[in-house]
Amino acid sequence: MEPEYRNYVLMHRDVEVAELTLDGATGSIIAVNALLQAAHLPVGIPVRHGQVDRAALNEWWVGRAIPASRAGLRHLLEELQITAPQKLLEKCLGLSLSDAYWICPKNRTLHWAKVNFHQNPFSEDVGNILFGGGVAETISLMSPDNTSDGWLRKKWTIQNGKRCLVKGGSGALQQEPYNEVIASRIMERLNIPHVPYTLQMADGLPYSVCEDFVTEDTEYVSAWYLMHTKTKPNHISLYQHYLERCSALGIPGAERAIAQQIVVDYLLLNEDRHQGNFGAVRRADTLEYTGVAPLFDTGSSLWFETPTPLIRAGTKVACKPFKTSHEEQLRLVSDFGWLDESKLEHLGDIAREVLADSDFIDDTRCEAIARALEKRALLLREHVQHKEKAADDVSRDVKRNIAFSRPER
Repeated sequence: MEPEYRNYVLMHRDVEVAELTLDGATGSIIAVNALLQAAHLPVGIPVRHGQVDRAALNEWWVGRAIPASRAGLRHLLEELQITAPQKLLEKCLGLSLSDAYWICPKNRTLHWAKVNFHQNPFSEDVGNILFGGGVAETISLMSPDNTSDGWLRKKWTIQNGKRCLVKGGSGALQQEPYNEVIASRIMERLNIPHVPYTLQMADGLPYSVCEDFVTEDTEYVSAWYLMHTKTKPNHISLYQHYLERCSALGIPGAERAIAQQIVVDYLLLNEDRHQGNFGAVRRADTLEYTGVAPLFDTGSSLWFETPTPLIRAGTKVACKPFKTSHEEQLRLVSDFGWLDESKLEHLGDIAREVLADSDFIDDTRCEAIARALEKRALLLREHVQHKEKAADDVSRDVKRNIAFSRPER
């Protein structure tokens, strides 16, 4: 009979971080038996008086599992006769294509180079089931799909030797994959670091495809955990807290990157820039941050759920992560010196080109999206010019006041 509790060592590459006990029924961490290397704990996990915050570590661990909202998850669990998605974590040793953490069964000798999904093949069985396929006679659960985030149908594949994420759309419009490609091309034009997306069709449905921006030597740390490295003081905003944390952690280029992110999300009316889909990249061996993560995951944008007759440049939608409206959030940006305003012209043509071949989005919707996008680009230019004029007026006033305050000779 399978033991109720199982002992593991939490690993960071080949560094032993902590000894854990998992509940065999739920897959949760029920005890941290020893802390071995506190510096290598996941970012944002507190240590108090030499003891790991078990609840916080368990929240991080359970958060690695496929979310309950994932399309196709119920079908997967039923086919595998598994009661909870977090139980899938053990089946793949908690390995991910986003970071260098994993669990090694205690008293076994395994090495990062031999188990990680960046350098070694992995099973696509889980991803295929998530995409509606059946279960083969023999199935392997050694898959990064067990630790992928998000609610849309997605799976990891190896294409031409590259680790690629394939992600689908939702509803009758299936618009999200097209949005990813549009966003990618707009960011390329604006010279904003981003993850490039391409479009693939399979069984008549569109999917966005992107390469993993993490390697076997690096890892992604989300804004959520960066911000949890210190409690936010009540007197500062979430935006200020994030920039302060980036500065304290030595993450270069954070303020400009956030400005670019806010501008892109404003242009595209992105509704889902939560604290999990932006952040930083660090080396897993030295723990040194190399910079901010390239922008990715912009599918929930461009009026993707808005009925065509209601598509307007001024449509009010949910905004994240720093303000509840895109207009308010745009006002957080103090420096637009990186933005070439001439590149904002004719952005609608990018949308027209990408959406032209869609079997799900008709010409009327395509044109409505393109025109609204062009209008938002115009509104952005007006905002930038107004801000620049206001800055010039302030500068002139300061110079005038200095001149008036000089004593006569």
